[in-house]
Amino acid sequence: MEASILLFIQEFIRNDIMTPIMIFITHLGDFGIIWIVFTVIFLCFQQTRKIAYMMICALLLSLLINNGILKNSFLRIRPYDTIEGLTRLIEAQSDFSFPSGHSASSFAGAVVIYKMVDKKYGIMAIVLACFISFSRLYVGVHYPTDVLCGIISGTCIALFVVFIFRKYHLIENRDN
Repeated sequence: MEASILLFIQEFIRNDIMTPIMIFITHLGDFGIIWIVFTVIFLCFQQTRKIAYMMICALLLSLLINNGILKNSFLRIRPYDTIEGLTRLIEAQSDFSFPSGHSASSFAGAVVIYKMVDKKYGIMAIVLACFISFSRLYVGVHYPTDVLCGIISGTCIALFVVFIFRKYHLIENRDN
């Protein structure tokens, strides 16, 4: 079924207008760079510095758990190497497929932002994380379950970090 989804995306959703946009969006997630940029911006201001610390923790935990432990435990081969007719749109990836590190780091960063800043910015962060996650399917480098598990993992990591920071009064409690 996952092969069918990826081939459907390739056949019916990919197009000349969206492809360069999706390639750009997918590269925003390379090495978690867009989330690192947001973290650096939060570090620049006293009132958001603790949010930056939370993002650092969430991104590092995501890197450790998803890219360090899970990818090297499951050893899932990339879909472009196993699905006949699937064409990747970006360079071959150097690590394993499961889970999607782009999706995990995107949701780790975006959920911290969603929980800790004004909701309109939080929603924009979640939307960006969704686009980055979908882009991994669009460019043909992840299976849908890789992306789904990355989303779940990143979200859980972010919620854990927020919980710990609040529990130990490292940041003020809010109602969200």
